[in-house]
Amino acid sequence: MLYSKIEGTGKPLIILHGFLGMSDNWKTLGTQFAEQGFQVHMLDLRNHGRSFHSDEFNYTVMSEDILRYCNFHQLVKIDIIGHSMGGKVAMFLASNYPDLIDRLVIADIGPKYYQPHHQDILEGLNAVDFSVKPERNDVEEVLKKFISDFGTRQFLMKSLYWKEPGQLAFRFNLEIFNKEIEQVGIALPKDTHFVKPTLFIRGGNSRYILNEDLDEIRSQFPKAKLETIPNVGHWLHAENPKLFFEIVMGFLKP
Repeated sequence: MLYSKIEGTGKPLIILHGFLGMSDNWKTLGTQFAEQGFQVHMLDLRNHGRSFHSDEFNYTVMSEDILRYCNFHQLVKIDIIGHSMGGKVAMFLASNYPDLIDRLVIADIGPKYYQPHHQDILEGLNAVDFSVKPERNDVEEVLKKFISDFGTRQFLMKSLYWKEPGQLAFRFNLEIFNKEIEQVGIALPKDTHFVKPTLFIRGGNSRYILNEDLDEIRSQFPKAKLETIPNVGHWLHAENPKLFFEIVMGFLKP
């Protein structure tokens, strides 16, 4: 079963993080949604955070994980928010199990295919040698050689933990990500659809959802709306959480 953090009471709201992320990334926003009358389930997807590691890593098995989680917790008529890879998981789930979901929120990802573009990040992560028992600042110094953006490094460092006294490790399954990185960019099958209310939110400085993608989005999500948060990139919910929260709440509780 997937690891989760659950807050609040009310209508179930599942939140799915992006590639290399974890439920902790959504702690503040999750609490805010819980205060608005939702039972918020912030999940760690397989091979991430505190959830189990597996040699299987694709959108089909990840969406099935969510279905099993909902069945276990007896969740029905859920709302769901997914960012980046988590948004693609949510799309697969919604198209295959539409009766499970009332409203769908997709943050800065489309249903289309994306070429692998995490090479620098993976190279930096693979360069960390945990056998020499580095300290946290040693790990960041290694990452800095490959990843210039401070925010990205801090995001990755959130998955660093003390596996045992004196021994750091990453919580995510880097070995499988190296083998299966192509899976992250896989497109939603063209013949799948979700006809319930769907909100796509993109960052104004991000290139993940382009204007020319809108026809394809609306062909698979005919009730889709698109909102743009200006002056933010791919981590739009972290860069402008106030506006992200307002937009999502306006959609979930119109």
